[in-house]
Amino acid sequence: MPARAAGAPSLACGDADVTTAVAPEPDEAVLDPGLVGCLAFAHRLPTREPLPPGRHALGLFAERDAVLHVPPGLDARRPTPLVVLFHGGGGSAEKILPMLAGHADAQRFLLLAPQSLFPTWDLVIAGHGPDRERLDAALAAVASRFLIDPARLAFAGHSDGGSYALSLGLTNGHLASHLIVSSAGFLAVQRQTGAPRIFLSHGTRDAQIPIDRSARTHARLLDQAGYDLTYVEYDGPHAYDPAVVARAVAFFLADHGAAEPALPQG
Repeated sequence: MPARAAGAPSLACGDADVTTAVAPEPDEAVLDPGLVGCLAFAHRLPTREPLPPGRHALGLFAERDAVLHVPPGLDARRPTPLVVLFHGGGGSAEKILPMLAGHADAQRFLLLAPQSLFPTWDLVIAGHGPDRERLDAALAAVASRFLIDPARLAFAGHSDGGSYALSLGLTNGHLASHLIVSSAGFLAVQRQTGAPRIFLSHGTRDAQIPIDRSARTHARLLDQAGYDLTYVEYDGPHAYDPAVVARAVAFFLADHGAAEPALPQG
């Protein structure tokens, strides 16, 4: 596991006793795992029929529901890669899905686009809260219909969505095997778990989130912590680059199928 940040609590998301009361060190606060971004989701076997190809609102929320993009030709009996794609500030599922929908169809992976309750993600505004809870519900809904490949579950996003994917992914590295991060502005992690592989990209002409105070700093910190990092700078503004996105998808699917994943039981 990459080096844990200095002063970070000793328990990590996914630990068997993460919710168990323990005697803290004198200078260590006792934290609710949810407040630091720990997801409750666990892989499970499907219990419902798979959804047909196309885009489906999951019917979980009256407003800003999560949307699942199911590619054609998917074999629902096989473990299937899943990308969770987070939109930018002021964005939506419909705005961000084109970033990866074509790749999902071509490479046959599921694409889940949650939507923040407010104009951007709770972590950007004040801290982990309703968006983490809504993501847990969306992941459980997808897992009830499809067998998710635990070795190919990516958190991805652009701008505020990139910041959310990076922060939540490092916190929940026991779930997220890969992180695809585009033009992220910040990194906020109180607990590190697991060792997700990271594809970090940023445009050198980004005037909204200058690269010197964002991606270059993030890359240095992630490299020092020992994460498996692929870092790409491209000549562009505050927008994702399609060619770089294609490289990120190849990074995510590299060696897919070379080994049998550890599947959930029961």
